[in-house]
Amino acid sequence: MVTSIDTSLAELHQQLALLTAPGAPFEIVEQPLSGQPMPVYAAAPQNLRAIYEAALAHGDKTFLVYHQQRLSFAQTYASAASLAAALAAQLGVKKGERVAIAMRNNPEWVISFMAITALGAIAVPMNGWWSSDELGFGLRDCGAKLVIADSERAERIAALGDELAATIVLVGDGGEPQPALADCVALATLLEQYRGAPMSTVAIAPDDDATILYTSGSSGNPKGVVASHRSIVTALVSWMLLGIATENAGQKPPSAPPTAEAVALLTIPLFHVTGCHSLFLMSLVIGRTVVMMHKWDADEALRLIEQERVTYVNGVPTMSQELLDAAQYSARDLSSLSELASGGAARPVHHVNRIANDFKLNPVNGYGLTETNAIGAVNGGETYLQCPDSVGIPSPAVTEIRIIDDGGKPLAVGQPGEICIKSAANARGYWNNPVATAEAFQAGWFHTGDVGYLDQHGMLYVVDRLKEIIIRGGENISCSQVEGAIYANPSVAEVAVFGLPDPRLGEIVAATLYLKRGASLTVAALQQFVAERLAAFKVPAVVHISNEPLPRTATDKIFKRKIRDTAIAARTVQPRQSGAEQPF
Repeated sequence: MVTSIDTSLAELHQQLALLTAPGAPFEIVEQPLSGQPMPVYAAAPQNLRAIYEAALAHGDKTFLVYHQQRLSFAQTYASAASLAAALAAQLGVKKGERVAIAMRNNPEWVISFMAITALGAIAVPMNGWWSSDELGFGLRDCGAKLVIADSERAERIAALGDELAATIVLVGDGGEPQPALADCVALATLLEQYRGAPMSTVAIAPDDDATILYTSGSSGNPKGVVASHRSIVTALVSWMLLGIATENAGQKPPSAPPTAEAVALLTIPLFHVTGCHSLFLMSLVIGRTVVMMHKWDADEALRLIEQERVTYVNGVPTMSQELLDAAQYSARDLSSLSELASGGAARPVHHVNRIANDFKLNPVNGYGLTETNAIGAVNGGETYLQCPDSVGIPSPAVTEIRIIDDGGKPLAVGQPGEICIKSAANARGYWNNPVATAEAFQAGWFHTGDVGYLDQHGMLYVVDRLKEIIIRGGENISCSQVEGAIYANPSVAEVAVFGLPDPRLGEIVAATLYLKRGASLTVAALQQFVAERLAAFKVPAVVHISNEPLPRTATDKIFKRKIRDTAIAARTVQPRQSGAEQPF
């Protein structure tokens, strides 16, 4: 029997009320944050180090699996304690200083993040796809005195020469380091030298800064989003609360094995909030094993699901589709798998029904942003099947969502406007960018730049974007940044960069340009020019060189919407093919 949305939501809200009442495990109290009264969890851990210490209760249970490596919760904690001691004693890292992480997913990434934040320093995860110049920007912007990097990222940083003062701590990959990396400090050596060191006891207040994660905004270079320990912990506690309330309301995943151990497959980069918070950190909270992939490959994912008895997979919608496509032709035993979640981009409606009906899995979708530490809205189970085009209800208890018009006035049910989110999980602003902070963070509300509406059930629907952002396979790309790279080519007079629909990635990067008089430039040459300046995923896959100046609006701005509509209708240039676009 299908339960109505009203009944499902009423049961869920009843459980949430019981769990957050005075004296209950998730009791909510009001507290002033940044001058605004804000609901917070009364008994929430004070900082991330408290989360790590609580995870010791899982002891010898396997926490991280990566190739042949297997680390228990206790071993991971001990390594993080050793590294924290080394960072403080040997490398002089102090509370509040920035330490960057630049590497692909591996156990050392997790250990580094734990060590940095347990020390009271600020972890700055770098996008692993970034070029040398982009890494240089991030390191200069945050002022990192130290960067922990694998050899591939370390070589990109070393190529910048003496312009960066940051020390590189090198994560070994089994090969001999390049001559340019000969002076790097070896992470393995630090761990060995400080083996058995106790965990740092530096005082860390809830509102001390914990992380800076870079996100591509609508203009120029990425912005560093600064999150406190409280904001990240709030996100973790909110997910825990939602899980317990959903289970108590009888809304269990349709095919969850009753005695299965929780095992998550990490398919997405840890430098994103989804990978870092909802996969890695949440797994510490609930005692879940994390199986790490070297890079995304659907057949390899099926092998790992069978071998490690994976119960939970979360990734961008492209990954869900490719995983199910591969499963159709595979004989692998996938019976352990119970939940297939996605975030970072909209999941097509037909995917939701396919997950639930064809594969008997629980479909889950989340809406959140780096600025909200992935908190926003969640849709799953029966509610998701009945409203597959919704991103769900606001994350429970301490999160409020409202829709506003251009003048900031709240809109009624069903009316589309800008989505704003208020929560103790919100970041405090952008690093060294007070103008952007003032624009986006106002009186406790984060203005997302996304357009949506709330229905009569309180379900959120995202329908458009105000910002000039392309979301390619879950990666945010600033149109302005790509345009800036193209304008650096001396042959280009005008350019418009925009996203085009793509069945696999959601959107791909496209550019229409007009050349200066007498200039010549091929599509391949333009793509190579951009590839030398930006990460591969930002290089336009579709390029059109116009014989006429680009159309303009009445205010003399390039008429990008018209150009995009024309490109959608034409699609005469084939997407660029490159095996280097997905290094993870």
